[in-house]
Amino acid sequence: MPALTMDQVRQLNSYSIYTTEPKRSLFTLADIHKDFYHTDFLQLMMGITDAATETAAISHFSRRYGMFFAMQFYMLTAYDEVWDAKPLEIRFDAAKEFGAFTVSMFVNPNDWRYVDEDERQAVIEKILYDAHVIVQQLRKVTSISPLTIWENFFGYLLWHYHTLLSNPGLADQAMEDIEILEDPKTWARFSNKSWWAEYTSKRSPSDLINIPVRKTCCFSKDIPGLMACGFCPLKK
Repeated sequence: MPALTMDQVRQLNSYSIYTTEPKRSLFTLADIHKDFYHTDFLQLMMGITDAATETAAISHFSRRYGMFFAMQFYMLTAYDEVWDAKPLEIRFDAAKEFGAFTVSMFVNPNDWRYVDEDERQAVIEKILYDAHVIVQQLRKVTSISPLTIWENFFGYLLWHYHTLLSNPGLADQAMEDIEILEDPKTWARFSNKSWWAEYTSKRSPSDLINIPVRKTCCFSKDIPGLMACGFCPLKK
């Protein structure tokens, strides 16, 4: 498996994904797969974020996981690499960013591998299915729309694809990966439609950067220290 370059590590760090050892491990992604852990997880997220509602706390976590979700696609397009380890290997710790408490992710830099062209479709399908499992588990923790969670994931991905499409050396590969994401067959394991195509209406990410795209509120307005989303559909 390839070791990440310093540039790749910096890119991950910019999205609060670290390759160092955390001071402590509050929980792992594997814990969220356990129904009996959900009460403790909710209390933990409520305590870390001081969120006004349970939905806001869990939406906030999904935005943090969304950083990792989106970076999977960025790394795939830019480097033909994908994270390939077990959920137990993704650890979370409390962190303070811009004066507000949140959670950061910690991963092993040796857990990425190269992706062959003939397995690209299958790799994307697996990333999406793994995300679907997380969506289902988070919905067991508290009442939250699956669309809200997927839109939390897609917000970061939209920016990444805009960046990749702006790079002449990566634009063709980015377009190919977007076409795979838009294909309902890629989602067939758990959905009869492409949630990404629904989100973008199959428009280029670069056309959507500065306009409202999402249909649901991310509830960042209910987290102390965070500003309301500038593109909130509830904004009058």
